[in-house]
Amino acid sequence: MTTVVGTELVTFSHQRTARGGRGPGWSVPEFPRLDSERTLVLVFGAPSYLNDGRAIAELARWYPTSCIAGCSTSGEIHGSSLRDETLSVAVMRFAHTKLSLVTAPVRTPADSFNAGDSLARQLGGPGLRGVLVLSDGLKVNGSELIRGLNGVLPTDVVVTGGLAGDGDRFQRTWVLRNGAPADGFISAVGFYGDRVRIGHGSKGGWDVFGPERVVTRSEGNVLYELDGKPALPLYKGYLGERAAGLPATALLFPLALRQNGDDKKSLVRTVLSIDEKNQSLVFAGDIPQGSYAQLMRANFDRLIEGAAESALMTRSNLNGAVAGPCLTVAVSCVGRRLVLGERTEEELERSLETLPEGTKQVGFYSYGEISPYSTGRCDLHNQTMTLTTITET
Repeated sequence: MTTVVGTELVTFSHQRTARGGRGPGWSVPEFPRLDSERTLVLVFGAPSYLNDGRAIAELARWYPTSCIAGCSTSGEIHGSSLRDETLSVAVMRFAHTKLSLVTAPVRTPADSFNAGDSLARQLGGPGLRGVLVLSDGLKVNGSELIRGLNGVLPTDVVVTGGLAGDGDRFQRTWVLRNGAPADGFISAVGFYGDRVRIGHGSKGGWDVFGPERVVTRSEGNVLYELDGKPALPLYKGYLGERAAGLPATALLFPLALRQNGDDKKSLVRTVLSIDEKNQSLVFAGDIPQGSYAQLMRANFDRLIEGAAESALMTRSNLNGAVAGPCLTVAVSCVGRRLVLGERTEEELERSLETLPEGTKQVGFYSYGEISPYSTGRCDLHNQTMTLTTITET
């Protein structure tokens, strides 16, 4: 086993077709020799790697004792670049921090709470400081997953992460399990010890519009009625001709939710699928009956500034404690990518330039983001840029 002498961090990538059409290729001539029980390997990749996992298998063979975690994306983040059909990889060997990697199955949304509870119980123990969760993006109810985690983990444990993506197709996602991509699973990495520092930030930048409506009928993450009227026709009315592109076009118009009329905190929810028979909408997280819902739309400049605000929140949570290499895991919603289009990389640039100098950034565009709202317990978010910074002191 490698002797650890200090925190080390390297990022690199894999592309299916190297320049010149020579076939698959890595951006480094050889993998960094950083394998150890205190090494974290994060892999964010295109959905197509589920059908051809040879590149990921190479990593698993090279890092046999490391914690290897990752998931599929709706676009891979590497530094300030957005990529498709690649793997974005970070290898971080800690000098002092202990790591633990666990998984749980999630075959249907009904499994979500028990999966979160199981992950938390597997990770629970002395010195736990943070948890990075990467989940199947389609078979999970993110709100129930969060409830399962929060019901077990201490309040001072920082929980962040995201739901895997599948572009704008919403067909199949994968999460790494035993070093190989598989669907229907959730993985979680636990960070232990007094030297690890984990910062977090999550911001949106969307504008609300139209009337605020009461959720008069819902069940879990399924919305049936708003103000006593079927939800799907009402939603289609706002989309107009874009309704033909559902569910993908729903990413352009998420919902802002408040628990009640006096609640100043709002969470954002994104549509995952529609049910024409029941005239309902299925969201990535719960839509509580009795809550207040309002449509949102994009403001380009505010979306990009939202990424910078997320980075500022992350820096604030670190309290200046960045002595060694700093890794940032960026999880941004696929809806933001669809809206920003050619300007998408601007939010990656803004987050990276706001973070501590020398920070290395990897991540993915997701079907949901996991982070505390500002402080305290974690929540499920949609349509945000969520950042997690990891470093040692």
